[in-house]
Amino acid sequence: MNNNKIKDIVIVGGGTSGWMAAAMLARLFKSQLNITLVESDDIGTIGVGEATIPPLQLFNLVLGIKEADFIKQTQATFKLGIEFENWGKQGQSYMHAFGNIGKDIGFTQFHHYWLKSNPHQASDFWQYSLNYQAAKHNKFDAIDSVAGSPLAGITHAYHFDAGLYANLLRNYSENLAVKRIEGLITSTQLSKDGHIESITLADNQCIKGDFFIDCSGFAALLIEQQLQVGYENWQHWLPCDSAYAVQCERVENITPYTRSIAHNAGWQWRIPLQKRTGNGLVYCSQFISDDDAKALLLKNLDAKPITEPRKIQFTTGRRKQQWHKNCVAIGLSSGFLEPLESTSLHLVQSAIIRLTKLFPHQGIQQANIDEFNRQSALEFEQIRDFIILHYHLNQRSNDSTEQADLWQQCREMDIPESLINKINLFKATGTVTRNQDELFTEAAWVQVMLGQGIMPLDHNPLANSIQPQELSEFLANVKAIIKRAVDNMPEHEQFIQRL
Repeated sequence: MNNNKIKDIVIVGGGTSGWMAAAMLARLFKSQLNITLVESDDIGTIGVGEATIPPLQLFNLVLGIKEADFIKQTQATFKLGIEFENWGKQGQSYMHAFGNIGKDIGFTQFHHYWLKSNPHQASDFWQYSLNYQAAKHNKFDAIDSVAGSPLAGITHAYHFDAGLYANLLRNYSENLAVKRIEGLITSTQLSKDGHIESITLADNQCIKGDFFIDCSGFAALLIEQQLQVGYENWQHWLPCDSAYAVQCERVENITPYTRSIAHNAGWQWRIPLQKRTGNGLVYCSQFISDDDAKALLLKNLDAKPITEPRKIQFTTGRRKQQWHKNCVAIGLSSGFLEPLESTSLHLVQSAIIRLTKLFPHQGIQQANIDEFNRQSALEFEQIRDFIILHYHLNQRSNDSTEQADLWQQCREMDIPESLINKINLFKATGTVTRNQDELFTEAAWVQVMLGQGIMPLDHNPLANSIQPQELSEFLANVKAIIKRAVDNMPEHEQFIQRL
């Protein structure tokens, strides 16, 4: 236990995670802390995380960054959801659309009323999603509510240039007196009790600190190379271990959603920005060679590439402790979950907010460390389960007669007990259970399970309180309200140009 007051903070590594941490700490703690950020091109950044989920709006709001300024400075577009193509069966698609589906009545979620109506096919469900209908009609409007309707407003996230966002946050942080040092770390000095005392750079400059934040990416310079906290490997559930990333020229009609397209040995992402499109292929090297993976990605671009494909290798999992001694790992140094649901930057954001709530004011207390690690582990595991869900529920046919493929392996593998319970409950009753602070909403779980082939055997009996004629009118009204709202929205690109 360290009873010394925390004053000097050293952030190791820049990029998006480092500058997000610097900006928020400088904003919230103002003159209470001295913050130094050390970054070097030799440390490197991944820089492919260009899609987010809605909570980033709150992060920018706390920093006081206006949405219009963010859109302009990061070449951003709006994101209403993620479309999954070929994940259920080849040729089929569905969307994890943000926001609510339909309208709940009392204690009863909308999808139970929809199930009571005996729908002909699962795809009918998305007729009641404002986000889905706007996304597929290439529309967007930043409205707080749909005028004259009982529906909530449109929920959105962003596609943006992560490097430009890091630059924006760097300028923001330096205006709040964050000190930036360019340099390569060559050594780290530990105290007798194992705390980090200082880091030394290649130019022999020694930087001391009371508290260190490791944002050094996969290198994990402090949390693993020095403190050796260990790593919990989840590749038996999520076997993809490699990716290629490439940028291509922009295309007309910028779509307000991310595409995730399943291939034989992995999946491809497509993220449209204002001036280019981000693309990548996440794959399992057990089932495809690097050369074939690169060729597959380039073959499936919808415009001319403007960068060389860049390979990324990873091991899915998390650090066994994300806070140890006087060091917290944030970003890729804390663990990695593939970007299937665009959660990478959210994990950065939530770790920063968690740190501010448990910040060691008068000294580091073990109770704070334990609670931070408990919450971090739970969050990683909940997101892990949601990603496993997509793989496990696939119904893709095996193209190979000689060996099991990735998708067969994922269908047949043992999955965490926590996920088994969720799937079984939804199959039987259409019910989704989740913890109060869990990231993914009930609507998100319902969409993925419906989209990948689970049609519940029953619905909640509370939905029986409405008569068949009333139910038909209710569903028709919801569809009509959504259609009217979407018809009145401007085109996505037109809305961006107005900003």
